[in-house]
Amino acid sequence: MDKILLNGLMFYGYHGLFPEENKLGQRFTVDLELKSDLSKAGHSDQMNDSIDYGQVYEVARTVVEGEAKNLIEAVAEDLAKRMFESFSSLEAITVKIDKPGPPIPGYYQSASVVIDRERHDAK
Repeated sequence: MDKILLNGLMFYGYHGLFPEENKLGQRFTVDLELKSDLSKAGHSDQMNDSIDYGQVYEVARTVVEGEAKNLIEAVAEDLAKRMFESFSSLEAITVKIDKPGPPIPGYYQSASVVIDRERHDAK
């Protein structure tokens, strides 16, 4: 299956369990792997035969900068669902959301979730 990869999309959101996360917010980084048959676009060289990266970014921005959620797992799930709703040729998606420096004890770079969904899972 063909793939479109969008890496390091950065957004500012208010997701988290703690009140300070919901009040102050923080940066989130999103990586997307969109799986679709890109052969038609490869032959036609026409955008309407592919998935528009700019539109993908806007859908991601709307979700991550939108309604605050407790868990980045819920943000990832909503993002996958919205992508399937927005792009009929999308067959499967991998969503990675990285949350730098979440408020838990210890020293580390970030916490992340990765989900894989296929169109039939998105109902």
